[in-house]
Amino acid sequence: MTSADREAQVVDQVPKQLSIGGQWRDATSGATFKVEDPATGSVLCEVADAGTDDAFAALDAAAAAQASWAKYPPRERGEILRRAYELIMARQDELALLMTLEMGKPVAESKGEIAYAADFFRWFAEEAVRIEGGFATSPNGQARFLIMRQPVGPSMLVTPWNFPMAMGTRKIGPAVAAGCTMVFKPAQQTPLSALALTAILAEAGLPEGVLSVIPSSDAGGVTEPLLRDGRIRKVSFTGSTGVGRKLLEQSAEQVLRSSMELGGNAPFLVFDDADLDAAVEGAMQAKMRNIGEACTAANRIYAQSGVAEEFARRLGERMAALRVGRGTEEGVQVGPLIDARAREKVQSLVDDAVGRGARVLVGGERGASEGYFYQPTVLTDVPQESQLSHTEIFGPVAPVIPFDSEDEALADANDTEYGLVSYVFTQDLGRAFRVCEALETGMVGLNQGIVSNPAAPFGGIKHSGLGREGGRVGIDEFLETKYVGLAGIDV
Repeated sequence: MTSADREAQVVDQVPKQLSIGGQWRDATSGATFKVEDPATGSVLCEVADAGTDDAFAALDAAAAAQASWAKYPPRERGEILRRAYELIMARQDELALLMTLEMGKPVAESKGEIAYAADFFRWFAEEAVRIEGGFATSPNGQARFLIMRQPVGPSMLVTPWNFPMAMGTRKIGPAVAAGCTMVFKPAQQTPLSALALTAILAEAGLPEGVLSVIPSSDAGGVTEPLLRDGRIRKVSFTGSTGVGRKLLEQSAEQVLRSSMELGGNAPFLVFDDADLDAAVEGAMQAKMRNIGEACTAANRIYAQSGVAEEFARRLGERMAALRVGRGTEEGVQVGPLIDARAREKVQSLVDDAVGRGARVLVGGERGASEGYFYQPTVLTDVPQESQLSHTEIFGPVAPVIPFDSEDEALADANDTEYGLVSYVFTQDLGRAFRVCEALETGMVGLNQGIVSNPAAPFGGIKHSGLGREGGRVGIDEFLETKYVGLAGIDV
């Protein structure tokens, strides 16, 4: 079988319809939209394009199934997630290739995401049986307090294109474990991974109606009516801060529980006493994971004056050595950006910085004419007033900005509306504690370039979002707390 035949086979075996109430069906209008390979610009396939009627059918299914699903034994919910975890891992190669075809990242990196995605199901399979309440005596001894944890109810899950499998499992896992039914709206650019995941969950035994999936080219047209309907009780969104604000406004009408994992502008601080080899390796991880198309990507790299030049030189050598190409090719380390608009944004940010005095050390231009490639880029002498310093880049561009003092680094790092993650490289224990405590972010990578882990709480502060996903607290986002007062108990 040729590589082209295998790619076609992987795409062909994924359902292309909507999944509503456990049934695969076409969109009511019969409409479809095209899914593109960003490495070539060619069309992979067409997928059913959900409209408002389809969205309400999905909500009807979720509302009808909620009561029975909430009573489903926690152990059984956990076993469904465990079986889904095992199915994902058994099909890791096929799912990774599918992801690369629709999103662009190299296959090796896609395989890493598949394993990461599956781990959310394994983690929440174990959390399903650990939903605990409480019992206590009132301070005056006249009553008892009974604390219950119950599912929030039907939930709207909206995921982005950059991690098309992991962002799905990170939301579906806790919702299933908690006993919530779901309407799942994946990104238009990457619906195939979501459809494959839906089929796996059905195979793992998820009851009909618990999860409906509605790919759509009109995100607002299928989400806003549901958020205003009253039956959806929870919205969980990962994406841009601008879209998150709109969803919060729409959710306010029905006072919905909301989880928002929004934009980032991560600072990466390298102090004079840092292990430079470790710092460069950490910067490569924090900057180039997912081609730089990650909310956790190092957006602003601050290096102390004593090591800034050497750090930039080493980082530039590493970036220049990366092989750019179609993610399905052997040895490729950097794939294309998601679409032409993304590439134009990156080029505009680089041009603005250079126009303000930044120096291009490596890259700084588009890649191949076919597909949406951009060369790995390192810029030095980037002024603080450049757009790069205040805009989420979402591409393989690393601006290196020198600083003199710890206070200066912290002031520049915190000078942003975002607060998702930051990175610190230092071998001074006292400095490590001072800086980690002073940074205004929900997560900090101390001497490491990757913070994401299913067992840890992921999320930010300020305009980077609300709530946390993963860890022990991840399931709390899908649970309500009910207090029952028991009076007149004679003991």
